[in-house]
Amino acid sequence: MSRVGYNLKQAFSQMGRNKGMYFTSVLAITAMMLILGLFFVAFVNVNLFAKSIGKDYNVIQIYMKDGSTPEVIEAAGEAIKNIEGVDKVEYVNKEQALDILKESWGDNGYLLENLPENPLPEGYTVNVSDKDAANNVAASAPGIEGVDDVVYYRDTIEKLAQISHFIEVGSLIAMAFLVIVSIVIVANTIKLTVFNREKEIGIMKYLGATNWFVRAPFIWGGIIVGVLSSIIATGLTYLIYTKITGIVGSDIMRILSVSVVPASQITNVLLIMFLCLGIGIGIIGSAISIRRFLNV
Repeated sequence: MSRVGYNLKQAFSQMGRNKGMYFTSVLAITAMMLILGLFFVAFVNVNLFAKSIGKDYNVIQIYMKDGSTPEVIEAAGEAIKNIEGVDKVEYVNKEQALDILKESWGDNGYLLENLPENPLPEGYTVNVSDKDAANNVAASAPGIEGVDDVVYYRDTIEKLAQISHFIEVGSLIAMAFLVIVSIVIVANTIKLTVFNREKEIGIMKYLGATNWFVRAPFIWGGIIVGVLSSIIATGLTYLIYTKITGIVGSDIMRILSVSVVPASQITNVLLIMFLCLGIGIGIIGSAISIRRFLNV
C-alpha cells in the first residue's frame, strides 16, 4: 500500500507541474467518450423501439370503411379468416377501439372522454403465424369488399433494423478511431512529462531504480486521466440524455407507445464502460511513451 501511495503522490505531483497538458488530455478523452456515449444511447433506444414494434410483426390491423353494413363487415371477417397463415381474427368495434386508445394513452386517456364523436373505425385485429403470412394478409386484405386500410409494421421494423445496424457499425468505427487518437494524446502528454523529468529519472536509474519503479507514477497518471474523463463524460451524457427526453416529453412517448431506457440505467452501464475504456487508454498510452523512453 505504501508503494501505491507513493506512486499516486508522484502522479498527482507531476500532473500539478503539467496542468495544461493533462487538462488537454482530459478534455480530449472526455469529448471522445461523450461522442461514444451519445452513439450508445441512440443505439440502445432505437434497438428497444425496434424490438417493441417487432412484437407487432405478427399482428395486422384491418380497418373497415365507415358506413359498412353488418353483412359486409361479417363477410370481410370470414374472408380474412380464409387467408392462408391467419391464426386468429378478432372483431374490434368503434367503442372497443377507443377504449384501447385510451389505455395506450395512460393517465392522459381522459383527454378522449369528451369527443363530439368517435373518429376511430371498426375493423379486425389479425394474428398470423409468421412474417410470410403477414405479407400475404397485407397483400390480400385490401381486395376484400369493405376494407379501407391495412396497418402493418413491416417497413417500419425493417427501417429501424437498418438504422440500428448503421448506428452500431458507426459506433464501432468511431470508437476504434477515437480510441487510437486518445491513446496518442495520452502517450504524448506522458512523453512531455517524462522529458521534463529526464534528469530526475536519470538519477533514479543511476541509483538502481527498476524500470517498473520509474514507470509506475506515469501509468497512474494515465489512469487518473482516464478515470476523470470517464466520470465527466458520464455526467455530460446523463445531462444531455435527460434534457432530450425532457424536451420530447413523457406524454408524447406514452401517446406514441414509445418507451425509452431510463437515464439511471444507461448511466450505470456507461460509467462502467467508460471506466474500463478510460483506464485502458491511460495504461496503454502511458506504457507506450515510457517504454520508448526507457528503451525496454
